Amino acid sequence: MTVNRVGLVVHGGRAEAVAAAREVRAWCAGRGVGCADIDVWRAGARHSAREELDSAGDPDLIVTLGGDGTFLRGARLAAENDALVLGVDLGRVGFLTEVPAPAVRAALDAVQEDRIHVEHRMLLTLRASCRLEVPAHMEALLSYGRGPLLPPPPVRTECEAGGDWGVALDVTALNDVVLEKLSRDRQVSVGVYLAGRLLASYSADALLVATPTGSTAYSFAAGGPVVSPRAEGLIFTPVAPHMVFNRSVVAAPDEPVALRVLQGSGRAAVSIDGQLRGVLGPGDWIGVYAAPRRLKAVRLGPMDFYGRLRERMNLTDAPAALADGEAAPLWPVTTPPPGDLAHLALPPVPGDAPRPS
Repeated sequence: MTVNRVGLVVHGGRAEAVAAAREVRAWCAGRGVGCADIDVWRAGARHSAREELDSAGDPDLIVTLGGDGTFLRGARLAAENDALVLGVDLGRVGFLTEVPAPAVRAALDAVQEDRIHVEHRMLLTLRASCRLEVPAHMEALLSYGRGPLLPPPPVRTECEAGGDWGVALDVTALNDVVLEKLSRDRQVSVGVYLAGRLLASYSADALLVATPTGSTAYSFAAGGPVVSPRAEGLIFTPVAPHMVFNRSVVAAPDEPVALRVLQGSGRAAVSIDGQLRGVLGPGDWIGVYAAPRRLKAVRLGPMDFYGRLRERMNLTDAPAALADGEAAPLWPVTTPPPGDLAHLALPPVPGDAPRPS
């Protein structure tokens, strides 16, 4: 594809990210490609995705330089504009970024020459009983060690509105939407609805709805399942619930998950991809849906998700499984798959051209 303009999202607190950003700018300058820093918290404030994109000249490629948190910042912008997002890996335990910093120029060449795979990742969006806002006094409490909060989510004016369906919020989540307690000594009480039917009323520290991409983030830490990012579904996971049923539930992509704060509950915070975006009171609700759009992530080849899972989670083999002194062999390694298995997502045979993802 032809790259006309690049938007840079940089983890400014890491010297290696700043150095890699210089490489991207030099690459752009050498090819006459426009380049602008984006989501830079001008004047100590953050701005809506639309405002950021307009000020950056409407880039068609977003390059993130940092870890998964930086990638999530870039994904918020790329999803708004249906742009490609390329993650340069400067994190420690993340799953979202791919390209090592020394290879950033080669990766940009591959994008320009269309030698890439585009991976489509599921996103979440919201409707709510009211617009989300963060009380003014909370931002000061949360500012220590963090950047400024994002502005309140705008309403999608092109969507139909109705008393039963609430307001359509102009937000997307790549990882998760979380409803969590505000008071240390009081859990949040929430009625959870899947596909319009009450599943149960929970008293818990938090309740979250994750995408398959987000299954390795907060949902995993809360005991949720690991789900292939190629799958589609909404993963509901309660966090420290006071009830016997504490398992995750995976809903189909067309089955929304609604969370209603019950009358006896304290107030609850709504976070989207780790960013606090609003506070709800008793009687308020949010509905979490699969967004109609998908994130378009650049991959230089098929992603080895399960290999990365083993590496990043430091998975070790059971001692009993290795009692004979031999590690598990790789499979498959040398021969092409038979015809009835050729459609499966198996690792490529060494020497063969990579298969499209």
